[in-house]
Amino acid sequence: MFENAFNSIDRELRNEEGLASELDYAEQTSWILFLKYLDDIETERQDEAELEGRDYAPTLPADMRWKSWASAKNDDGTDRKDVLTGEDLIAFVNTTLFPTLKKYREDATSPDTIEYKIGEIFSEITNKFRSGYSLRDVLEIVDGLEFNTQEAKHELSDLYESRIKRMGNAGRNGGEYYTPRPLIRAMLKVIDPQIGETVYDGACGSAGFLVEAYTHMLTPDISATDFNTLQTKTFYGQEKKSLAYIIAIMNMILHGITAPNILRTNTLNENVMDIQEKDRHDVILANPPFGSGERAEVQQNFPIKSGEMAYLFIQHFIRKLKAGGRAAVVIKNTFLSNGDAAALRRELLETCDLHTVLDCPAKVFQGAGVKTVVLFFEKGRKTHRTWYYALDPERSLGKSSPLRDDELAEFVELQKTRADSAKSWTVERGDIDAETMDMSVKNPFAPEEAPLREPAEIIEDMLARDAETAEILAQIRGML
Repeated sequence: MFENAFNSIDRELRNEEGLASELDYAEQTSWILFLKYLDDIETERQDEAELEGRDYAPTLPADMRWKSWASAKNDDGTDRKDVLTGEDLIAFVNTTLFPTLKKYREDATSPDTIEYKIGEIFSEITNKFRSGYSLRDVLEIVDGLEFNTQEAKHELSDLYESRIKRMGNAGRNGGEYYTPRPLIRAMLKVIDPQIGETVYDGACGSAGFLVEAYTHMLTPDISATDFNTLQTKTFYGQEKKSLAYIIAIMNMILHGITAPNILRTNTLNENVMDIQEKDRHDVILANPPFGSGERAEVQQNFPIKSGEMAYLFIQHFIRKLKAGGRAAVVIKNTFLSNGDAAALRRELLETCDLHTVLDCPAKVFQGAGVKTVVLFFEKGRKTHRTWYYALDPERSLGKSSPLRDDELAEFVELQKTRADSAKSWTVERGDIDAETMDMSVKNPFAPEEAPLREPAEIIEDMLARDAETAEILAQIRGML
């Protein structure tokens, strides 16, 4: 039922002239799903309060509730005669609904409240539907979805994940939002966050790391106290871009975290020297954006200046970790060898135990040709040796053949003892050049490549082939 509903929504979105891409589809679907989800939760809480003889004040006023303007049905299931559609619907959404919900941020008592999330979401996006009839059709499809069972939430979260994945294939901007889930799950198996620890992602995108961490930590026999800890005091994220922020909020809500601790902010604007113990976390999982040209005033927030965003994020993560805290961070593999990152590599090795480097093939990230590595480190003690593993699925990865969980199983198993194998090896800290700090991935167990030929030898070979070709052509001419 849910898959059919999402397919129907997609058809309506493709016919709407105000929407141009998968990014628009995800954004517009998100705010509609959010309001339907919120109404279902409010109804559920109101029913519980009535059964217990308590008063309950819904978050939204009556005229902003889903049933008042979005649903085409009365409470008894009959069709409403006063349902908004066409220009009336667009006018209500643009001039009443969005402006009202936007103000919730101003009145919220804390960024952690659902009121603040409502205000933040509707401050960051706009309604892009131009046709009130298209919007009405989408509203009626969503109105048929129910969020009141765990099975429903699970299926909806899977469908939403597939939508985020499609965004990742829609272009370079969309690709920033999606990290392959098998890779995240392998990182989690190594880091293994526990209830009572906090998990942080300062460049959370669609919150893929946080929702997978929630799934990893949510056991069937979890106590009510531990469940509340997971809900409110475990997962923290920050995101700069408005669309990614909206999707992160919705993604976490659909996975069962009702008031996500996600802030809409540029993480790199924070001076790392101002980070205090209360700001630090036990676990960091992240895939920060990379790219050069970070502004000079932003670079002033970091002791090691760099125009490369990823290098600034590494400094942020080091200082965001508690003593004994653990991190797994995806970064371009050039970080291990670039000369402009030598000082940062030295700081990482001096302040943290960089115990594991996972080397990933180029097409692990769909739509991106760059090679990446995952850095696993623990804060509070120096690096003495680093274990490397070269991931090789022994097949071509691509859009139709993405990375699978089983292809990371050997890495996860060998990492427990950091054993050497045909794909893994250990580098001692003393063997790293003290000046260049070059930590490139060089598998000593890989078969040696044939040495490159000298240019003179190549030219000689080309001339010989040319002479052979001329001789054959001369013979053919003699036959004619």
